[in-house]
Amino acid sequence: MLLEDFSTLKSRTLVLAQENIDTDQIIPARYLTTTLRAGLGKAAFYDWRFDENGKPRKNSPFSGHHPATHQILVGGANFGCGSSREHAPWALTDYGFRAIISTGIADIFKSNALKNSMIPIELPAEHHDALLANPGAELVIDLERCAVEWPGHWTQDFDIDPFGRQCLLDGVDPLGFLQQCENDIAKYEAKYHEL
Repeated sequence: MLLEDFSTLKSRTLVLAQENIDTDQIIPARYLTTTLRAGLGKAAFYDWRFDENGKPRKNSPFSGHHPATHQILVGGANFGCGSSREHAPWALTDYGFRAIISTGIADIFKSNALKNSMIPIELPAEHHDALLANPGAELVIDLERCAVEWPGHWTQDFDIDPFGRQCLLDGVDPLGFLQQCENDIAKYEAKYHEL
């Protein structure tokens, strides 16, 4: 599948400092009734954004933030823990997030994020703490260099799965990557059958 390619992102941060934000908080189980990605952004952090009557919460950390200007989510430690539901990164990307930053991101969530055009970045505590204390900071994420920069403050390299990185740069998911290799696969298969 073709996705939006990712090389550089310049955006402000939305901060959710709570630790252990699990996938049920990211998208409550009652919204797992579809296998379609489109429209799941409405359910992203639904219980944090709306009360039991569906009215916006005035004290929500999402109040006053627009996904077009705040595409980087800075979460507390152990972000994305809990069940392995792929709906969680689907909801976040449909809402408008392109990157998640934390000191620790759950492995399955990290893998699912990479497969869905969202970059998971783990930073050292000192830089993470600075971002938690400064909501709305404008960051530059450079996937070519594998670096995140807070201009005028610091630049930090980060690690990322090489295959996931290449898929993000190419704007494809793993299946899309394989589809790009169809000619090479056909050549290999033809050669193999000659033996």
